[in-house]
Amino acid sequence: MGHRRPVRLFTGVFATGLLLGGLGGCSGPGGDGSGDGSAGPTRSGSPPSPAPTSTSTGTSTGTGTGTGTGTGTSNDTTDPTPSAGATTLGFKPDPGRAPKTRAQGLRLARAVAATPTSWGPGYVRRSPYESDPATWPVLDSECVWEREPLPTTVLASLTRNSELPAEGGKGPIRVTAVVTVHRTVKDADWEMAGMLEEALRCPDQQLRQGERITGLLSQGAAYGLLANYTSEDSLTEGGEYYSDELGGPHYYYWVQSRLGQVTVAVVGRGAKGRSKDDVDSALRQGVGQMLSRVETELEAAQ
Repeated sequence: MGHRRPVRLFTGVFATGLLLGGLGGCSGPGGDGSGDGSAGPTRSGSPPSPAPTSTSTGTSTGTGTGTGTGTGTSNDTTDPTPSAGATTLGFKPDPGRAPKTRAQGLRLARAVAATPTSWGPGYVRRSPYESDPATWPVLDSECVWEREPLPTTVLASLTRNSELPAEGGKGPIRVTAVVTVHRTVKDADWEMAGMLEEALRCPDQQLRQGERITGLLSQGAAYGLLANYTSEDSLTEGGEYYSDELGGPHYYYWVQSRLGQVTVAVVGRGAKGRSKDDVDSALRQGVGQMLSRVETELEAAQ
């Protein structure tokens, strides 16, 4: 096995948070009652191919209850070879191990996606536990999350939901892991580039029925920028979470990272009596373990 990234190295992305406002994290599966109620990869339709080289920087003020600010840079590439960032990370993917079919993509997604034990002691499955891997989340024109069939550029997209149950007068901490396996690195780059634009378009979003997030702020960082020393590209978004069941506002944080053709995302939603640190601690463990699993599955022999 090659380089393994200890979970402790992920403290930087959470300590830094969104430099714009101390928050980070939106985007993801969700939508109406048939969704999984999380916010992870933001997108509104299938990405074109090939993806152009793009830089996204902007500021947006939403109407109503939300204000969103996004600043980030994402460099799309058509070069199939590993990037300089991947080499610096010590991650050297083996082309022979890269998934090429939807069956291979689903096997990889299931091997990588965080399970309850990935988040810390006491976490259990939350229903629905897994999404349909033949679908992925799409943010529609009304800023509502829906699930739609996978585009041709995606092999598999798997969502798993877990929670730390309510106890001692404290509400539950609900977490979500999302793994999306793209056909190419270029396709994964395109997803990352489009997510900042989605946050600007929809600073307020509806997850499933009775759940919403508002005031989203977003930020992107390539390797070596804003404490991102763990992936080739990273995005964070955050805001306030409200639900008919748990009330609000509660802490909401989301992080997505890319290694090669795979993106992994973690989403955390707090509740009464739960601190930001409680949520961030679980997210650090979840994203750290998933990126390590991506390396294990795809890296070249050392």
